[in-house]
Amino acid sequence: MSDSYDPITFAVIKNALDTIVDDMAYAVMRTARSPIVRDVLDYSVTLCDRQGRILSQAKTVALHLGAVPDAMEVVRERFAESLSPGDVIVLNDPYAGGMHLPDIFMFKPVFRADRLCGFAVVIAHHCDVGGRVPGSNASDSTEIFQEGLRIPPTKLFDRGEPNETLLSLIRANVRLPDLVIGDLDAQHATCMLGERDLLRLFDRYGEAELELYFDRLMDYGEALTRKAIASWPDGVYHFADYIDGDGFSPDPIAIKCALAVKGDHVHVDFAGSSPQVRGAINSTFSFVKSATYLTIRCALDREVPNNAGVYRCISISAPEGSILNPRMPAPVAARALTGYRVVDTVMGALAQVAPQKVMAAGEGGNTVVAIGGYNADRTPFILVDMINGAWGGRHDQDGIEGVTNPSQNMSNLPVETLEARYPIRVETYGFRDDSGGAGEFRGGLGLVRSYRLLAERAVLQLRADRTGHQPYGLFGGGPGAPSRNFIKKDGKVSPLSGKVTLDIGAGTLVLHEQAAGGGYGDPLKRSIDRIRKDLDDGKVSRDSAEQTYGVVFRDDGIDEAETVRNRERLLASK
Repeated sequence: MSDSYDPITFAVIKNALDTIVDDMAYAVMRTARSPIVRDVLDYSVTLCDRQGRILSQAKTVALHLGAVPDAMEVVRERFAESLSPGDVIVLNDPYAGGMHLPDIFMFKPVFRADRLCGFAVVIAHHCDVGGRVPGSNASDSTEIFQEGLRIPPTKLFDRGEPNETLLSLIRANVRLPDLVIGDLDAQHATCMLGERDLLRLFDRYGEAELELYFDRLMDYGEALTRKAIASWPDGVYHFADYIDGDGFSPDPIAIKCALAVKGDHVHVDFAGSSPQVRGAINSTFSFVKSATYLTIRCALDREVPNNAGVYRCISISAPEGSILNPRMPAPVAARALTGYRVVDTVMGALAQVAPQKVMAAGEGGNTVVAIGGYNADRTPFILVDMINGAWGGRHDQDGIEGVTNPSQNMSNLPVETLEARYPIRVETYGFRDDSGGAGEFRGGLGLVRSYRLLAERAVLQLRADRTGHQPYGLFGGGPGAPSRNFIKKDGKVSPLSGKVTLDIGAGTLVLHEQAAGGGYGDPLKRSIDRIRKDLDDGKVSRDSAEQTYGVVFRDDGIDEAETVRNRERLLASK
């Protein structure tokens, strides 16, 4: 075929790939066994070409997908000469292509007439992979060996035959083997669906033509990305954000980046970030790259396809031995928290070059509340609840509430599902009044959620942040309210650390107040109509409207004329 191509065929193939991965995403949701996959939606899917390059990714957990290239490189090196039709490879080892142990990668090489032509990939967060605590998510582990079963790149199926030895090892080392094996089955079924539909594309267009369009599609992603970057002013843009501590030390943990724009390329350097820490919030470099890719992708136009072409325009570096590129055997179970802070840090740097493409800091990433123990009949239970909260304000819109972090695409677990499945009662679930960062466009309100244990005893794991370092505002916007945690037992309410593992007994109440989004723009410029609606909705109090937004009230409501004059005086005094 000639080097020319048909734009209509190009669009049909692009949309076909997008449809295949979206169908794969629905397949995981419909066939998974555990609530964290089926209801919380902590999984992701993608298709790769025979070189392991991402062709298209579903609207699933974006933080997973940018780590696929590193994992794929490990798989292709390990099995370069030994892949066969029917093979399925799994891995979760953070030091051999993975991110943290609960996230199990599954790769199914796709063959056509004994020729490798692509890969179907599914990543799922499993409810338990063994280790010292239920759920395998503790932020206070101190080495990888405490965190659960490590699976190096290994064939789960070899020429279609299951690896019973590996399956037996998994069953013997996890607390909920039926759910874990069931979710692996869901991943496998989804890979087979992706394989089937990708082969249909090859049958329709032939290998030579389809692979040409694959190349064109990635070139298209690269071209649109370079065009956007070229419109940004050259320069080096610095930003720093902080994690409250690692659970052992209260010292702030710095995440620093220098975002260098030169022509149509961006380099992000994380030099100056904290050294790796004792607690389990260290992040693999692959996960840092994923967080950086997706944040820059958020500043691009909607039309840019989510494929490997985007990555060609971005390079990333982080010092070895840092919290963003740790050495073995550093623990990484709670590494998502650090990934979220990478997103916030890169977003802060991007605000200096593309202010209308970014938002103020959101809630700081989802909060994880894990409670595991045994029911009265001695059957185990493990709740891994991920509370998704609020966005920061944007240049023309308020932050959204009760929504997934932009880096995720996850869902809050419905209370009805939680209470039906676990010996836990949710006694509070709603918005935090007056918590959104003030601004011309207000930050989204944080969430409040509480859990009362009904079982005799359990282990609580909490991973929360943004207590000491509030979500930042942009361009005069105020910070979002900080997070707070409390535990009530024996009638006494006590504050609770954000990174903790402890035993709790029947009747204990755990309360989490999530941080809120930062504001965007000067609050004194917020429209009176928006403030009036906030007051009607109970999102902003009268005191806040007066003190922060310069509103003047009379008996029957807002005095608009006096409010305008008061704001003018306040702005002039700045």
